[in-house]
Amino acid sequence: MLRPKIPTNPTPTGTVTPSVVVEPTAVVPTAQVPSPAPVASTPTRPTVQLTPGTALALVGGGTAVVLVVGAVLVSMLLAVAITGASVAVCALVIRSLVNADAKRR
Repeated sequence: MLRPKIPTNPTPTGTVTPSVVVEPTAVVPTAQVPSPAPVASTPTRPTVQLTPGTALALVGGGTAVVLVVGAVLVSMLLAVAITGASVAVCALVIRSLVNADAKRR
């Protein structure tokens, strides 16, 4: 039951290609000619032109993103502060209960 089953390796079903024998060839050194330097091509895309309307839209969009991210970060900070304060209050109440129980005994 707990013995592993070793799978059998099936025989290949596809066509088997014979191995290719590579014969060595002689290397003849020749003089190397450096290739010419590449020529800078002109840009194929037109340049982006900012009109006052698009600049205003970009500034407005950036401002909105900054405000949203800031609001999210402030709310997360507030959540952490509230959680820390509530844990501190719980610790004080538990300490008070333990001390009051110890004084009664």
